[in-house]
Amino acid sequence: MTTPATELQPAIHSRRWLALTLLCAAQFMVVLDFSLVNVALPSMERDLGFSQQNVQWVISVYALIFGSFLLLGGRAADLLGRRQVFISGLGLFTLASLVGGLAQFQWVLICARAFQGLGGAIVSPAALSILTTTFKEGSERNRALGIWGTIGAGGFAVGVLLGGILTDGFSWRWVMFVNVPIGVAALAFAPVVLSESRKQNATQHIDLAGAVTITAGLIMLVYALTQAPENGWMATSTILLLVGAIALLVLFVFVESRSRFPLIPLSIFRRRTLTGANLVAALLGATGASMVFILTLYMQQVLSYSAFQTGLAFLPNSLVGIVAAPLASRLVTRLSVKLTLMGGLVLSMVGLLFLTQISAHGSFIHDLLLGTVVFGFGFVFGLVTITIAATAGVSDSEQGLASGILNTSQQIGSALGLAGLVAISTARTNALVASTSHSPAALQAATTGGFQAALAVGAGLIALSIIIATLVIRERECRRNRTSTAS
Repeated sequence: MTTPATELQPAIHSRRWLALTLLCAAQFMVVLDFSLVNVALPSMERDLGFSQQNVQWVISVYALIFGSFLLLGGRAADLLGRRQVFISGLGLFTLASLVGGLAQFQWVLICARAFQGLGGAIVSPAALSILTTTFKEGSERNRALGIWGTIGAGGFAVGVLLGGILTDGFSWRWVMFVNVPIGVAALAFAPVVLSESRKQNATQHIDLAGAVTITAGLIMLVYALTQAPENGWMATSTILLLVGAIALLVLFVFVESRSRFPLIPLSIFRRRTLTGANLVAALLGATGASMVFILTLYMQQVLSYSAFQTGLAFLPNSLVGIVAAPLASRLVTRLSVKLTLMGGLVLSMVGLLFLTQISAHGSFIHDLLLGTVVFGFGFVFGLVTITIAATAGVSDSEQGLASGILNTSQQIGSALGLAGLVAISTARTNALVASTSHSPAALQAATTGGFQAALAVGAGLIALSIIIATLVIRERECRRNRTSTAS
């Protein structure tokens, strides 16, 4: 006796949303880790005897590995099986968190952070590709991506508070241990809730040369961008790293153009909407990372906030993102991708323009609240919409690739934007210091002037993203792809 299809529908529908819950839990863990560890850095430095110069590697090594392996992680999900790759990355991230929490030596913690970065680079694109292949393109996927964005914003909001609570109330080790129960629970449910999927016969044709050149090129590029502010943009080491990265990336394109079974089919970039969405994602990543870093310095160096006060000041920025994400997904369905994206980008630019008015004698209410709230709303609004655009019309066999490209664009944009805007801020501050007295008040005003200059350039980058979205992203393409997918 067979079960009628109508009776199976509720069970299938329920399983899809259980899968989304699991994927969001994994994403929450990865996002949470970003904000948790930053708060705990001073405690790690004291406990393990880090120097001020070396402690930055706790953050840098994670960013280096995470940003460099996202593309490979996403493609591995398509080729080897999304559930299998997701579980592998989740297990690695969880184990590395446990080892990091138990670390008694500096090198153990840094190695654990490196493996956390690798696990995160596997989990994030694999989870997003499972989501986009589980939910049909259109309103259902838009709703799921809205929830995904809400969880991301919530993870950051929880992290800025939980990091301070765990570090002050217990130990810095608990910012690592907190990932373990979430990871173990997700690992237990993943084989039950998630279905396996991969490109047919993919394991017979893995492009090793493409994998090596793209990963090595990205490692060199991310390392060069993260070290350039410290070493200098014109330093020999920086120039050699950038030239080497460019050479490897050019070699990768050459290898892929002649490969019978390329790791990354270059034809995917012929989709104008996908390419435009990734350019906008890179610019959003550049401004988002820079805004948080610059305002953190402003609050602590100019307003004399503590780390915990700084976290509280960012809380409204994070909370509005929780509201913006589901609203964006609904508006994409009711209006259009392009209109919704434009709304988010305009709000982001307006928020940054408000923030350019910060003063040397400012306050949270007067100088920060409105700008951070408007920017936070617009940023998450744009990010959810860009995710929808970047995965629209992509076949299921390439969803991992599309997710990996999107995540990589955001990470490379973040590294490049942060390095560039910090350099602009420093140059402006130095110019103001040279033209004024060296009194504490004048130095504080010069520091604030540097931050204002960087935020103004950030607003310019958002303006550039508006132009790109207007000229490159095609609403007709999104609608056509949605129709063809549905049929």
